[in-house]
Amino acid sequence: MAAVSVSLALALAAGAVVLAAMLWRRRALAAGGAGRVCVVVLGDLGRSPRMQYHALSLARHGRDVALLGYLQSRPHGDVLRSGRIRLVPVSDLQALRVGPKLFQYVLKVIVQAIQLLYTMLKLEQPSYILLQNPPGLPGIAVAWAACLFWRSKLIIDWHNYGFTLMSLTHGRNHPLVQVAKWYEKLCGRLSDHNLCVTNALKEDLWVNCNIRAVTLYDKPAAYFKETPLELQHHLFLKLAKDHEPFRAGITESVSWSGQSSAFTEVDEKSEEVTKARGRPALLISSTSWTEDEDFSVLLKALEGYEHAISEGAKLPSLVCVITGKGPLKDYYNGLIHQLHFKHIQICTPWLEAEDYPLLLGSADLGVCLHRSSSGLDLPMKVVDMFGCCLPVCAIHFECLHELVKHEENGLVFKDSKELTEQLKMLFLGFPSLEGKLQSFRENLRASKQPCWDESWDQTVLPLLGHRE
Repeated sequence: MAAVSVSLALALAAGAVVLAAMLWRRRALAAGGAGRVCVVVLGDLGRSPRMQYHALSLARHGRDVALLGYLQSRPHGDVLRSGRIRLVPVSDLQALRVGPKLFQYVLKVIVQAIQLLYTMLKLEQPSYILLQNPPGLPGIAVAWAACLFWRSKLIIDWHNYGFTLMSLTHGRNHPLVQVAKWYEKLCGRLSDHNLCVTNALKEDLWVNCNIRAVTLYDKPAAYFKETPLELQHHLFLKLAKDHEPFRAGITESVSWSGQSSAFTEVDEKSEEVTKARGRPALLISSTSWTEDEDFSVLLKALEGYEHAISEGAKLPSLVCVITGKGPLKDYYNGLIHQLHFKHIQICTPWLEAEDYPLLLGSADLGVCLHRSSSGLDLPMKVVDMFGCCLPVCAIHFECLHELVKHEENGLVFKDSKELTEQLKMLFLGFPSLEGKLQSFRENLRASKQPCWDESWDQTVLPLLGHRE
């Protein structure tokens, strides 16, 4: 009964959206929207790197872009400096605290649909709307309605399924999840073109949703690369103002910011390596602190690593940096504060967009705990790490092999015990320029994959046709 009620409410909301669009004042449509694209993210623009890359690629090809979403975190400077990209803020509506939770959610969706449609129809008419999914509720229906009004084309960029993300909180059989699944599959067919992030997702969209998509793998932006020693040192001086692990490191006579792999570019390599012996290893992970990442796995692995050092293992101490914002950050910070390590320091900063690539390019190892809710998407954080030639230990899920090649560019683990053993094996003899950690880094340096711009030009640009 609840599912029927929600379906009816959503259907009425969708009908109201379409009716509002069709009754809106008419414009001259035949030649309108030439060269303009509306890129829509019903989320934080600053934490939506792929959609920022879309906007930059469109601008590079002479398109005027309205980048629409929540302005909670600052987008990258390249986006802010572009003369062809205009940020269009949307307010992040909180659920109204009136009535049952189901009623609150439905009411929020309806209000959000009206707000989003109003914001979109105030823009200059675009020739395309490029929408990120998830979240697709109510974004897909609203974008489709706006396209009806403008006679524009709708492109959906499928990062995952929204209903599988909802199932992490509510369970797969919850009425809301079932309605979201129905909505996503039905409304997803309204698009003119579809992009997706993996071949596995492309296959699933076709088999289960009758939606044809083109795979556009995530690629790192050009600024994700290994960080020179001088920039590393300046970065750690900056971070040391607020974070003790960096403050302790830079007070040494030689900064520990020199990663072992970077010494290959230093003339007096052997002298630098000798000076760096005993420095902590820099371990980094990034997260949105949501249910699809269980950071207790990493914390338990670090406990095992700490125990190994206490038992006499010749391993370096660790500085573990976990970056990001999200709803579970306070919960995990509470767990971290209960730990009393002697050889491991953990900090959880939020980095500026320009500092994050520099930190990745300075690290010795990355750790990814992303478990895909659908098993069909890949973690962008690993893409960025690979752009910086940073080896990765990543937790296993179904299509991870499309990105992480076990024993080639990193390692795949299934639980905290396996991660502990991998950390011990990789850091044994650190910071020697020999061993698997260095081998993985060399493999990443040697693998010349198409960059984002090349992939985008080959995959997305043909969908847009000629400039009107």
